[in-house]
Amino acid sequence: MADYGLHRPFLHILLIILLSLIAYSNTFHSPFQFDDVRVIVENPIIKDIQFFVEPSKAKAFPGAFGYDALNTRFIGYLTFALNYKIGGLDVTGYHIVNLLIHISVAVLIYFFILLSFRTPVLSESPLRAYQVQIAVFTALLFACHPVQTQAVTYIWQRVTSLAALLYMLSLTAYIKYRLINGRASLKSLFFYLICILSAVTAMKTKETAIMLPVTIVMYEFMFFKEKLKRRMLCLTPLLFTMLIIPLSLISWDMTLLEMAGDINEVTRGASVLPRWVYLITEFRVIITYIRLIFFPVGQNLDYDYPAYQSFFDTEVLLSFVFLVSLLSFSLYLYYRYRRTATHVRLISFGVFWFFINLLLESSIIPLNNVIFEHRLYLPSIGVFLAITTLIFMAVEKLKKRNYQIEKAVAAGLMIITLVLTGAAYARNEVWKDQKTLWEDVVKNSPDKPRGHIGLGSAYKSQGLIDDAIKQFEIAISLDPGNSKAHNNLGNAYRSQGRMNMALEQYKAAIKFDPDNFEAYNNIGITYKSQGQLGMAKENYHAALKLNPNYPKAHNNIGNIYKSEGHPEIAIKHYQTAINLDKDYAAPYINLGNVYMSLDSIDRAIDSYRTAVRLDPFSAEAHYNLAVAYRASGLIEQAEEHYSAAAGLMKKRK
Repeated sequence: MADYGLHRPFLHILLIILLSLIAYSNTFHSPFQFDDVRVIVENPIIKDIQFFVEPSKAKAFPGAFGYDALNTRFIGYLTFALNYKIGGLDVTGYHIVNLLIHISVAVLIYFFILLSFRTPVLSESPLRAYQVQIAVFTALLFACHPVQTQAVTYIWQRVTSLAALLYMLSLTAYIKYRLINGRASLKSLFFYLICILSAVTAMKTKETAIMLPVTIVMYEFMFFKEKLKRRMLCLTPLLFTMLIIPLSLISWDMTLLEMAGDINEVTRGASVLPRWVYLITEFRVIITYIRLIFFPVGQNLDYDYPAYQSFFDTEVLLSFVFLVSLLSFSLYLYYRYRRTATHVRLISFGVFWFFINLLLESSIIPLNNVIFEHRLYLPSIGVFLAITTLIFMAVEKLKKRNYQIEKAVAAGLMIITLVLTGAAYARNEVWKDQKTLWEDVVKNSPDKPRGHIGLGSAYKSQGLIDDAIKQFEIAISLDPGNSKAHNNLGNAYRSQGRMNMALEQYKAAIKFDPDNFEAYNNIGITYKSQGQLGMAKENYHAALKLNPNYPKAHNNIGNIYKSEGHPEIAIKHYQTAINLDKDYAAPYINLGNVYMSLDSIDRAIDSYRTAVRLDPFSAEAHYNLAVAYRASGLIEQAEEHYSAAAGLMKKRK
């Protein structure tokens, strides 16, 4: 790059930023998708910063996206809370933060490689002449590769990219610390503290960061030269940080035997697969991951991946042989060239990095899904490092035969980077709305029910009820016991006024999952629409018994109490619904209605105004606010909202 006057780090970072912006320029308005709804849109924890000041208060919201997740992924959730505090549920702010994190990871990769060439092992390497090229192209391949889109565009997977950022920051700070000669200087202490602090926060962002100390230990012994005692003084505090994650997962009011059982249960994940079946399936999954890095085609949010039952299945056995061969060859390269060509160990390090950072999610801890592309985010760094190192090793060998080889390779890598940037942009088009995302899933995984449920929900949200029903029916034909599919089909029938058919589906949903509180709530809605208030109330109570933190059921049962002449109880339930979901407009409307019935006009106006702010397209909120304004003598304001309500009703027709 020096030939073109592009040796300045500023220009390299600018190039990383520019191509990343191009690759993700079409994502800033992509809506919340998949688990984003549970983690952000419907999660009361991220909507109140007080939970992060006093985390114990979040115990009222247990579960995978409540207190349990706050306890283990505190830093990730805190960033979502700050996003919400600043911009509410405007997706643009969330996407900006995700992209800034991704760019920062790429920039840290760049500096990590440059620092590596200053270590004792690589400082005299002939490949140091190409350190800038290796750093730039490793960072660019990482930043622009389409396989990273799930970790960046899928908002909830910020925990993956943020953990990677803190991981890289910790590793880079450690290298800086080790490169400083003064053992007790303030500068060295500063970088060591950054290393430790980043390690701790990485582990409180995502559990995969537990492998960071292992990576740093490996890096220390591969690239530094020091007496063992000195090494252990540096590494021991880092190794102790590995206790953070297991200590976050256990309950301290248990006996040691109970703790052991608790850890076993936690490391079981939500998967129904036995550990052995999950492990041997992951041999095939890792091959798919490698294929995606080299040939990123057929990407999919929700793979329909088979679970392999036998190690001696041909595909499993061949995958195992290939992976063991790859690891063995990497070990051979390290020992064969550890003295004669020290830069070769960058290739070995890259391969070891890949496997170490896949270990938690691709081993004996069975997760609910055997494959997700975002799991490649951190491990892929090692692959890109190994690839670029290998390429410039070849350049260094061939430059004497052809002095133009360096320019040709740099141009070729730049073309590949631009192609990958275009591919990432194209892949991000899939994420532009719920319909395009789930249509892509159904195209790639036609026999998996979840894709059809997602697509059916997308069609229903767009008013395409017949298309939605078709998708839900396909999901049920693929999995007759799928409670969610039955519940969603019931919702589609109810929207068409087919109440008896809706009830039939809701009851089927409860039959297959007695804990389906949403189905109980929907039965209550259906009975209320038929005037059976007693049955409605009974089912709302059933929903709240299963999930006391379900805001829709609180709102709905509040309506029953209001109609029964118990406004105080109704107000209590509306306020509970509001506390659980501050962006839920319906309880504000209903609270306003109660205040109007009690002649508390000012309170009614406040409630209706909040409802209008939360849902500007609610004709009911505008109309009720107009009535309240008129009752208080504010005729001009009343006319404004009468007009808004009329306009919305006209559009609806």
